[in-house]
Amino acid sequence: MAAMTKRGKKFDCVEMKHNAQKKLRAEYESRKEEFDSYFAFLDAKAAESKWQPEFWEKVRSAQEKSG
Repeated sequence: MAAMTKRGKKFDCVEMKHNAQKKLRAEYESRKEEFDSYFAFLDAKAAESKWQPEFWEKVRSAQEKSG
């Protein structure tokens, strides 16, 4: 039986997530006067996204089909 070798990752998912969160938090801090809360800011950012509406429509459709 061949020995299994561990392949090195080309990127770190956790680091990528942390970097995205830091970037969002920094933008919120610079614009927080525009929003009632961090959650309102995140909703506004999601509304700017091109893929968010399509994603949530798929989620709603799947929920409706499942009952």
